[in-house]
Amino acid sequence: MECTVKWVGEGMSFLAETGSNHCVTMDGAPEAGGRNMAPRPMEMVLVGTGGCTAFDVVLILKKGRHAVTGCEVILKAERAETEPKVFTRIHFHYRVTGKQLRPEVVARAIELSKDKYCSASIMLGKTATITHDFEIVEA
Repeated sequence: MECTVKWVGEGMSFLAETGSNHCVTMDGAPEAGGRNMAPRPMEMVLVGTGGCTAFDVVLILKKGRHAVTGCEVILKAERAETEPKVFTRIHFHYRVTGKQLRPEVVARAIELSKDKYCSASIMLGKTATITHDFEIVEA
């Protein structure tokens, strides 16, 4: 896996091109010279982590032939006060939608993501206390 991140030469905006040929723009806060036109790099880390675990949960439920029709993960993170401002706490709230999804099945999918499959959250767990909860919405 590789990517290229290039400063676009104005303010603190950067363009990232992924190895799969997709582009993402990042920007800094105005107080740091940015123009507030795109997500911050650390927001992208959090977004990627949410995508990683949501992907896992949906895939696990689909492979188990459960009638999942939606999954969203709301992440709330806290960062250290001093440099490096690593994540210190992250709470994952999963809202899983489907037909007749049993709580133990959803909980197991989340546990598998947390403990085995989601590389991003496992990495962040080295510096942050990570907690999870979920709700099931009947479709």
